Amino acid sequence: MMNIMKQPDKMGSYSSEDVVFLLRDISNINLEIANEQREQLIQSGIHYSEMLPVEYLPSEAYMNLFYQTLEDDAERIALAVGIVAQQIVERQGLEHLVLVSLARAGTPIGILIKRYINMHYHVSVPHYTISILRGRGIDETALEYILTEHPHARIQFIDGWTGKGAITRELQQACESFNAQHHKHLDATLAVLADPGHCAAIYGTRNDFLIPSACLNSTVSGLVSRTVWNEQFMDGNDFHGAKYYQELQDADVSNLFVDRISAHFLQIQQEVAQQLLERKPSAITWRGLESVVAIQQHYGITNSNLVKPGVGETTRVLLRRVPWKILINPNYMHELAHIVLLAKEKNVQLEEYSHMSYACCGLIKEV
Repeated sequence: MMNIMKQPDKMGSYSSEDVVFLLRDISNINLEIANEQREQLIQSGIHYSEMLPVEYLPSEAYMNLFYQTLEDDAERIALAVGIVAQQIVERQGLEHLVLVSLARAGTPIGILIKRYINMHYHVSVPHYTISILRGRGIDETALEYILTEHPHARIQFIDGWTGKGAITRELQQACESFNAQHHKHLDATLAVLADPGHCAAIYGTRNDFLIPSACLNSTVSGLVSRTVWNEQFMDGNDFHGAKYYQELQDADVSNLFVDRISAHFLQIQQEVAQQLLERKPSAITWRGLESVVAIQQHYGITNSNLVKPGVGETTRVLLRRVPWKILINPNYMHELAHIVLLAKEKNVQLEEYSHMSYACCGLIKEV
């Protein structure tokens, strides 16, 4: 009997020209749990991918901050996109290149990289978003789909930023396992815009700066939730799941975000070339992990999963975990207005701490 390839559900508020989500739509299942209860479940051993946080709907002040940050940093982000895009093409070539973003932080970044390549080389490369879960691995059904559609694919994995490097390691293990089982040669190299953890080979910058898409949840990621893997109601051989929050479309800034940054691509091409010319080879040192170990020792934290370094991860702690305190590196204070505003909104203590390679770090409350 012929094996019929599973098809993903059409979802998300992006154009299919920009990205195809390889996910199963589970919008009809109620999975959202309040942060405090969800935190207790996670810390008692339930995997975070079996449930969803309640979507944070930002205040007017917070949205104004998002727009302001986007306005101020659009060119800086466009430059990082161009630097990453050029490195990807240099490494993989264009002929069989397939961009694969890691849902969901990688999705808007993958769209920007696809658009930059299209603008610079006049080639439209395929771009998919797939799920990867810490401790659970990558969506192998999605990988098989891509390799069936593109038998000669040179896959480039993309994410937004690095924290401790947990996803970098998860991706390496997942690719090793997939390659061994399927006799493939997937390249586990990860491309990110910001690599403050010093654990990605392809990066736009190693400065820990705010990528505005970290500020929000689904409303800057195509109205798609975090990805879910829950065997109580999901088929073990199917795509990982996600919700499509169509009811939030009035608050959706997903396309606005990528359009604003794409608008700067033409003017930064020379600067991209110049920066790549001047860049010195820089090894993966996992320097960020040293900061995390030092923070754990300083604050007596035994579980490293409760330490979330970097602007992107700290923002996530404030949006969907139960924070204990937020460490602020005073050298980066001018970059952290949204962190300060969120911490005040949620009555979370801010503390100065400069002995880290990150701008800030979120510490999760032990419950």
